[in-house]
Amino acid sequence: MTPDRSPEAGTARSVAIIMDGNARWAAARGLPVGEGHREGARALRRTVEAALELGVRSLAVYAFSTENWARPPDEVEFILALLDETIERELPDLSRQGVRTRFVGRRDRIPARLRRKMEELERETAGNDRLLLWIAFDYGSRAELVEAARRLVADGLRPEDVSEEALAERLYAPELPEPDLVVRTSGEQRLSNFLLWQSAYAELVFTETLWPDFGPDDLRAALEEYASRARRFGAR
Repeated sequence: MTPDRSPEAGTARSVAIIMDGNARWAAARGLPVGEGHREGARALRRTVEAALELGVRSLAVYAFSTENWARPPDEVEFILALLDETIERELPDLSRQGVRTRFVGRRDRIPARLRRKMEELERETAGNDRLLLWIAFDYGSRAELVEAARRLVADGLRPEDVSEEALAERLYAPELPEPDLVVRTSGEQRLSNFLLWQSAYAELVFTETLWPDFGPDDLRAALEEYASRARRFGAR
C-alpha cells in the first residue's frame, strides 16, 4: 500500500516504531535486562492506546530482529516467554478496543506453541478495524527482500515483468501500509534493517527517550514533528 502523497496530507496515519533502549533502561537502574523488556511491553500497551486516541490507523513495531537470535540464550528465551505472556494478557484487551494484530517476519524458528498462539490471535482479531498493529518478530528487511526475489523467480516472471509492484506483492505482508513516519527511540539514528522497502519515503524522527519510558506525550511529539514537515517525494 502506498502513502497519501497529497500536499495537504499532514497527519501520519501509518507509523512504525523501532523500540530501542530496553537493556540500557534496565542497566541504568541496576536491573536484569529482562526487566527492561518487561517494561518495554508495558510501553507498547500504552503506545497502542495512545495511537488509538491520536488517530493513527496502522502501527508497526520492531519487536525482535533476525539478528537478535545472537543474543544470550537466556535473554532470547525470556523475550519468547514475554511475547507469549503479552499475547495472553495484553493483546486481548487491545482487541476489545478494536485493534487487529498481525505478525510480520519468519515463523519457522519460533516454538510451535507460540506460533499457534500468534495465528490464533490473528484469526480472532481479523474483523477489527480501528487500528492495525503489526508486530515485526524474527523480522529482517534484507531477508524479506531476498524472499520476495525468490518468489519472483519461483513464479516464473520474465525479467521485463519484474516491477516494484510485482516485488511488493511478494513481501511478507503486502497489505502493510508504507509508513508515513518512522520513530526510533533511545537516541540511535539508524533503521537497523527495519522496513527498508516500505520506508523509502517515510519521515524519520529520533528521540532520546528509552523505549520503556516512551508514552503518549512522546508519540504526540513525533506526530507533531511529522506534521510540521513538507513531504515532496522527490518533487519540488
